[in-house]
Amino acid sequence: MPIITLTTDFGTADGYVGEVKGILAELAPEAEVVDIAHDIVPGDVDSARLALARFWRRFPPGTVHLVVVDPGVGSSRAAIAVSSDERFLVGPDNGVLSPALVAAGSRVVELPLPTGAAPTFHGRDIFAPAAARLAGGTALELLGMPLPSPVVRRTPEPRRRSDGAIGGEVIAVDRFGNLITNLIAPRGGLVEIAGRVVGPLRRSYSDVEPGALVAVVGSSGLVEVAVRDGSAATLLHTGRGAEVLLRLLAGA
Repeated sequence: MPIITLTTDFGTADGYVGEVKGILAELAPEAEVVDIAHDIVPGDVDSARLALARFWRRFPPGTVHLVVVDPGVGSSRAAIAVSSDERFLVGPDNGVLSPALVAAGSRVVELPLPTGAAPTFHGRDIFAPAAARLAGGTALELLGMPLPSPVVRRTPEPRRRSDGAIGGEVIAVDRFGNLITNLIAPRGGLVEIAGRVVGPLRRSYSDVEPGALVAVVGSSGLVEVAVRDGSAATLLHTGRGAEVLLRLLAGA
């Protein structure tokens, strides 16, 4: 049974997700449709990109990931389909599919604009039909012409400062209020954020008292700042873009 996943910023109150699912049910009735998220912040391409990076390889080969966070809908931005690491992805060419685009061997085609497609709803009229065709076994190359230079968005790289600390930033805030950074810390260290000392990296949230700040290496391998049983974003009044420092242990 083919799998099609759905990640959008549509919410669930207005029926937009239902319209997309209706197209998938009509054109790919044998597919299992898996809802990943529909509460991405509207138009927040980077949040959707980072979410996609977490899960797209967790699904089996042949899965089709349909991602529609598309503030440029109806503009000159391309609509694309991607084949990468034995999986397929469909969405706007605005960088949201970057996790698959940067993988070795990825192939990209530009999807044509169907006659009568609504300029405000490409998710229903372009992306869903393309995802259904891929799920049904249609070859990527039959969906459109190759696109040599798709838009790629990348997470900022940490930098080493003159005092030896590694400087990074918050790249995402999850629904728990955890501040996800772009730092990797295989050897540990002391974490500071927005001028406040958090302390040494801990193994888990439960290593501190309830209500206390804690820095851990999250399940994605990135350093995150959290509050046990609370929200670091709320406590620190900060979010994406906030400066984070990792002061390495002696000899690291």
